[in-house]
Amino acid sequence: MATLIQGPELRSLLLGNPPLSSPSGAFAADTRAVFTVTGGEVLITALWGKVTTAITVANTVALQTNPTTGDTKVFVEATDIGTNDTAVGTVVGFTPSIDDPATSGALTEHSIMLGGHVLRDLVVTTGDIEQVTTGTNPDGAITWYATWVPLSDGARLVAS
Repeated sequence: MATLIQGPELRSLLLGNPPLSSPSGAFAADTRAVFTVTGGEVLITALWGKVTTAITVANTVALQTNPTTGDTKVFVEATDIGTNDTAVGTVVGFTPSIDDPATSGALTEHSIMLGGHVLRDLVVTTGDIEQVTTGTNPDGAITWYATWVPLSDGARLVAS
């Protein structure tokens, strides 16, 4: 008799801990923590978002790591997701950006791509993962989701 691996077990084997969600709250022109890492380094195995309040005003959203020690690093460049309106329920994914394909072809930060791919394999140390929103009177909200595994004994990822 065969034993099948169930969905939660397969997800755990492939992605680590179950999805953790962190609502951004109503957008404002600010920087706010969406996830916090404690106790060392974690590997984000998948990161994505879902729009929970329509985004209808021109504004940009970026994501960055802000460690307790070390440099703050933007890993998702500021992307306008309000000029063309983004409806409730839209999945927020990512795509790699290229600095200058004519010369270097070097990959840089990712960009938001509505309905895009999850961001994978991001190492984050003790500190915060932050959403940076800019614009005049930005509106909307996104709930961010992450799966992860600890790289350091005792490291954890929690919603902020």
